[in-house]
Amino acid sequence: MEATPSIHASRLHQNIFRHSPLPAAIASNYRLSFPTTLVANPLAPNLYFSSKNAILRVGQSPRLLKADVNNPLVGVISMGMLAPRKFLKKRKKVEHFKDAADEANQKSWRRLMKDIEDVGSASTVLRRQRTNEQSLPRDLVLGTLVRFKQMKKWHYVSEILEWLRAESWWEFSEMDFLMLITAYGKQGDFNKAERILSFMNKRGYVTSVVSHTAVMEAYGKGGRYNNAEAIFRRMQSSGPEPSALTYQIILKILVEGNKFKEAEEVFETLLDKEKSPLKPDQKMFHMMIYMHKKAGNYEKARKLFALMAERGIKQSTVTYNSLMTFETNYKEVSKIYDQMQRAGLRPDVVSYALLINAYGKARREEEALAVFEEMLDAGIRPTHKSYNILLDAFAISGMVEQAQTVFKSMRRDRCTPDICSYTTMLSAYVNASDMEGAEKFFIRLKQDGLQPNVVTYGTMMKGYAKVNNFEKMMETYEEMRLSGIKANQTIFTTLMDAHGKNRDFGSAVVWYKEMESSGVPPDRKAKNILLSLAKTADERKEANQLAGCTETKVNGFSRFLDDEDYDDDIEEAVSYEKAGQL
Repeated sequence: MEATPSIHASRLHQNIFRHSPLPAAIASNYRLSFPTTLVANPLAPNLYFSSKNAILRVGQSPRLLKADVNNPLVGVISMGMLAPRKFLKKRKKVEHFKDAADEANQKSWRRLMKDIEDVGSASTVLRRQRTNEQSLPRDLVLGTLVRFKQMKKWHYVSEILEWLRAESWWEFSEMDFLMLITAYGKQGDFNKAERILSFMNKRGYVTSVVSHTAVMEAYGKGGRYNNAEAIFRRMQSSGPEPSALTYQIILKILVEGNKFKEAEEVFETLLDKEKSPLKPDQKMFHMMIYMHKKAGNYEKARKLFALMAERGIKQSTVTYNSLMTFETNYKEVSKIYDQMQRAGLRPDVVSYALLINAYGKARREEEALAVFEEMLDAGIRPTHKSYNILLDAFAISGMVEQAQTVFKSMRRDRCTPDICSYTTMLSAYVNASDMEGAEKFFIRLKQDGLQPNVVTYGTMMKGYAKVNNFEKMMETYEEMRLSGIKANQTIFTTLMDAHGKNRDFGSAVVWYKEMESSGVPPDRKAKNILLSLAKTADERKEANQLAGCTETKVNGFSRFLDDEDYDDDIEEAVSYEKAGQL
């Protein structure tokens, strides 16, 4: 059997009885049986993925095995799917204190932090802490500020500092002003950031790169990209001289604002050794690689990747993850993953999730599961996103039982399923044409306190359309409308396709026009489906006019929605960590 690219495991596995993706009946009939003692493989463990099952040869790290009755040294490694790992179990944290006084202070401060979170106002809670108008301990105030800064809860940081400005017992220093303006910058509140900068100038503070960078960031986060760029250009021409952090932030702002040309110009200046005020760092390279991904220019991203090595810029796991996000073909993703490990870098949860996603989209759910198990064996805690990706891998193929196992494992591992998880699980029933199961799970979704979104309703409508239950499909559509949810392209295309499939071209046209009148422009898929539904000469003429086509070509167009369109919607249903970091 031809082996596809290998994935090196994180460590040599000693446990031979691992999970098999084969059906339970087969897995139970094929177990490894060795007449001699097993010897651990001294070489780097390899996992070879095939088109159907992962093959493992004895002496290598076990992951998944295909049953082979002709070879006694090749068999199924079987274990419960997603068996619990010790590191995922909740453990009681053992705390150490210097003495009784330190313990009392630490626990008191934690109660203070919890009170702030519960009340939702830092100044209110801190004001209560003052007794007889006494000042609060400086260490307590600074500790609270630093902790909220570490947690990136900048609204608490700015609230505390604004409160301190008005308190006579606190000497508000230049450092306090810089932290305050930074907090407003992180929140994108450019009006307040400008106000603080103006106040600092009136107080005679020296112009600072920190304050100007904060105001620049505030405009960027506030969506005022041109204003942010203007501040940066002013800093370049008249000072203060931009720092490495300033360059990192302006590149991010320009990329977010789709000002790719301007970002490239700034970065090219940094690459010019004669003109550059400083050397571009790893974060700057990562942002530019992300920019090229956003622009769809893979070749430029590859060149930057090679340039990092030439310039002596250390490549990290994040660097390789950025390249992996470019690829949709599982073989290419696997190659980059393998290249990363050969470079001596350890995959993180994002690396594993990208590889799992690639296998899932290719309907290679067995390999997707193998990678997820490998991630758990490496001691990496899965995120909501990684669990949802694995869930989707089984849902696409309608593998309900396996999807249920993943769904249950989420709760066990303290990743409470969200609306994306529930909708993906619902799609498993739909793709298995089990509408009875889908209806029961839809009821459970509501009973568990979640509100169906447009993707959830669309998934149910898709299921009813597949089994030609138009009455239920329209009932679901009306329920969605009564819930105040507007239909998207996928909903309208489902309705259009379902009616057209039932030889009702007239109704399909009505829904196509409804899509346009609702402010949802038909995409290429909707137009293609409309063209494919037209059978007579008059219908083809009308379809061409509506779709804006001059020539009718209907052969090869699908008469029903591809599952992948719903998968894309499911991924967009819940917003996760954005920049390729899952």
